[in-house]
Amino acid sequence: MRRETQNILLILLGGALLKIALNGDYLRYVRPAHQPWVIGGGAVMLALGAIAIVRDVLAARRAAAADPLDHGHDHGAHSARSAWLLMVPVLAVFLIAPPALGSDSVARSQARLPSSSAQALDAQAFPPLPPGDVVPLSVSVFVTRAGWDSTGSLNGRTVSLSGFVVHSGGSTLLARMVISCCAADARPQTVRLDGPGVAALPADTWIEAVGQVVPGSSTRENGMTPTLTLSNVRRVPAPEDPYEY
Repeated sequence: MRRETQNILLILLGGALLKIALNGDYLRYVRPAHQPWVIGGGAVMLALGAIAIVRDVLAARRAAAADPLDHGHDHGAHSARSAWLLMVPVLAVFLIAPPALGSDSVARSQARLPSSSAQALDAQAFPPLPPGDVVPLSVSVFVTRAGWDSTGSLNGRTVSLSGFVVHSGGSTLLARMVISCCAADARPQTVRLDGPGVAALPADTWIEAVGQVVPGSSTRENGMTPTLTLSNVRRVPAPEDPYEY
């Protein structure tokens, strides 16, 4: 690859990283805590590309001054044309922000794992839920309490969950993707919805679901997926940060 192509690639990739870090699109790839690293990486790439271009321009001017008869013809320029194809994925990141992981990712994850593959953990006592008629919970906390809380703190309590709709195996699920570091290690947490009209909700629609857990519905055989009996459901905008941690 020619130096000119390398330098332009560095500038484009650095600019793409800065763009997604500053407009919030980086949340589709990594945890919020990683934003400084994305900004730093983009700034370093942008600086390296700019410095290299300036250095090459100055070197070319010195060479031209030393040999006025050399017009800078590069007979090997055509051999590097294929290297410009490497800019296609860089431009794609720069111009097109792919959506966050959604129902397709949940379906693929469930297809790879048998229903009985959920890890068997010992039940333990969880602290009681805070007071209130409706308790907002993350999907991962709800799933954890439903599967492993020996005190049954969810039983009889009305909770509010937000996530996107997944249709799988004849059931309608509420799902959130949980990541430890980045989207590459994302894993789904799902809740089966029991209520009228949920089957008509389009996949990947973001909703707020209010209801109560069906006691004992989270089992190893169903992949530790509890059932929520709905009292209310409404569509909501997709959050800026679509993942749980």
